[in-house]
Amino acid sequence: MAVLDERPRPHPQMLPEQFEALAAAAAREADGLRLEFIGGRLWVKAVPDGLHRTIIMWLIRQCLQQAPALDLHTGQGLRIETYRKGRARPDGALAPTAHFVRAGEWADPAGVLMTVEITSHDHDTNQRDRVEKPRAFAESGIPVYLLIDREADEVTVYSEPADGSYQERHSAAFGKTVALPDPVGITLDTEPLKSWSATAQDASA
Repeated sequence: MAVLDERPRPHPQMLPEQFEALAAAAAREADGLRLEFIGGRLWVKAVPDGLHRTIIMWLIRQCLQQAPALDLHTGQGLRIETYRKGRARPDGALAPTAHFVRAGEWADPAGVLMTVEITSHDHDTNQRDRVEKPRAFAESGIPVYLLIDREADEVTVYSEPADGSYQERHSAAFGKTVALPDPVGITLDTEPLKSWSATAQDASA
């Protein structure tokens, strides 16, 4: 018999429609910041820095080389509306080519094979990327969540979503080979991440 999740959930800070208007205004007025609405809470996230953009481009190349029928979309918003209404804009959303051709700014997560996050140096990175987003993406049934953790110098792969959480979680230090499970089916040689990490940069200083 299924067990209901009866943990108390905070009331959303605003409606999704209110968030969308606020996010649009922030995009016009606020340089260096972007907004997300995850689990009924408003998050402020810094715009990606140079290393962040370098890592996402490295990952895009890996996807193109190994899975040319899939595209890794950057900046595509997703409607995460399973338990509570929300809006998330992952660093990457892997889906079949042309999957988002008719999608607006906030797309249904159905059909997305993997979401990707690369940690930033925000004060709320731990709660947002390591707690809130794994739960939200699992609740939405996204098969794989890939977290590239620049603070821990490791890659964590979450998979097999069920009952509102990922049942499998595997971490590997930068430099290791990481297999992304089906339906992604891509193998990552993360050696470049090791050379780009903050630890390597500090050692060479």
